[in-house]
Amino acid sequence: MSKWLVLIPLVVGLTGCNRAEEATFGPPAVKTGRYLGIGVYSAGPLWSQLKQAKAPSDPDTARLTDDLEIVVVVDSQTGEVRQCGNMTGHCTSMNPWKQLVAADGQLPARLIKHADQLDAEAAQAESESAR
Repeated sequence: MSKWLVLIPLVVGLTGCNRAEEATFGPPAVKTGRYLGIGVYSAGPLWSQLKQAKAPSDPDTARLTDDLEIVVVVDSQTGEVRQCGNMTGHCTSMNPWKQLVAADGQLPARLIKHADQLDAEAAQAESESAR
């Protein structure tokens, strides 16, 4: 009889061991892929000013000026955040847990023109059209 008293708590204790996603308490576990969506945003004027390592050779290939939206995702395994153009697929990325690497597609981004230069050009065009 005493061996049953030892085995019963052991068996009852082991039946409670199941994987976390099979647990019956709390909200149901949702299985997702590696990349999780953060959002979709309008491409601002600086997006078209990004420097690319190589320009598309095919004239029918989308250019940065064709991107209307930027899709932002996070890699759930590494923490890397990517923002990619919806037409070109051109991406910039950063990983807040690593040192930023200055290379194409990495932050800090390399620009053809900066925001203040674009603003100055717009102001100059406006003043010339007012004459």
